[in-house]
Amino acid sequence: MRPSALSLTLALSGLLAACAPATTQSQQVRPAPVGTAPTPAPAPVQSFTVVSSLSATPVRTFSAPPTQVIDPAKQYRAILKTSRGDVTVELLPKASPVAVNNFVFLALNRFYDGTRFHRVIDGFMAQGGDPLSADEGKKAQWGTGGPGYQFAAEVNNGLRFDRAGVLGMARAQSLNSQGSQFFITVAPADFLSGGYTVFGRVLSGQDVLDRLTRTYNNAGPIAGAGADLLQSVQILQSP
Repeated sequence: MRPSALSLTLALSGLLAACAPATTQSQQVRPAPVGTAPTPAPAPVQSFTVVSSLSATPVRTFSAPPTQVIDPAKQYRAILKTSRGDVTVELLPKASPVAVNNFVFLALNRFYDGTRFHRVIDGFMAQGGDPLSADEGKKAQWGTGGPGYQFAAEVNNGLRFDRAGVLGMARAQSLNSQGSQFFITVAPADFLSGGYTVFGRVLSGQDVLDRLTRTYNNAGPIAGAGADLLQSVQILQSP
């Protein structure tokens, strides 16, 4: 798939009552002492801080793949601020370290600011990340752009596109053709598993994705459909 043609349980508990055997002598029955179990301490809430940008203005092209900008010992999230609302995703650096590092690097350089979700297909996915989509005058080329370098897919991490809200890397036919374009599923798309990199999952904002303008269908681009903006991407890091 080309970047331009990409794709609980209810626990039931019961009370058990027991009766003591009768005796020949009457006796006063005293209630058994009732103890109160200690209340477990609440799980600590993981706090995240905003990572400062590396550039004051968008940088749209680079001459080489990014250097290491993430700390493998930390957790990362990204807030995609769109014209329809915010989408918060959990990034998965342990499973897909190269893709996560790449996404964080580009986001910190404001690469994604002002780009568009140029290809959104109902019941499939929403694709963005093409720097050309920041320019309305280059609409005919949307879906073909990248950051100026490519890198290999990470497809052996056991992660799957088996639900809505899976964040993946778009690519051309070669497994070595990933760049900046990404997509988020709006429905299960398990047929992509093993062929495309999974590097994150939606924590909140799936409803925002559901509201994005559908710009493509089986016949191709939908005439008159305006692509929604990805205004910025904010990176959060655990302590």
